[in-house]
Amino acid sequence: MTTPHLLVHDHTDNVGVVVVEGLTSGTKMLCVVTHDNSSFSLTAGADVPIGHKIALSDIKSGDTAIKYGEDIGKFIADVAKGAHVHTHNLKTKRW
Repeated sequence: MTTPHLLVHDHTDNVGVVVVEGLTSGTKMLCVVTHDNSSFSLTAGADVPIGHKIALSDIKSGDTAIKYGEDIGKFIADVAKGAHVHTHNLKTKRW
């Protein structure tokens, strides 16, 4: 098996986490769902640092971010499938 580029924890997640250094825009990523070890492919829409998130589908501003099957925040901008998800387009709901 090839090393995955992106890990997704649960099938209900709408973001995954980059697990390789130097991920560049246009890379066809191997994405693995850790819940059942299933996989799918997705193209990176931007250069994304290791540990940062990528949108698994097109997401609208105001939508909830789901990671680990849990609510981790609210999108404050529209995000395209494959795009970088971080503090510029996602905020916690805690404050």
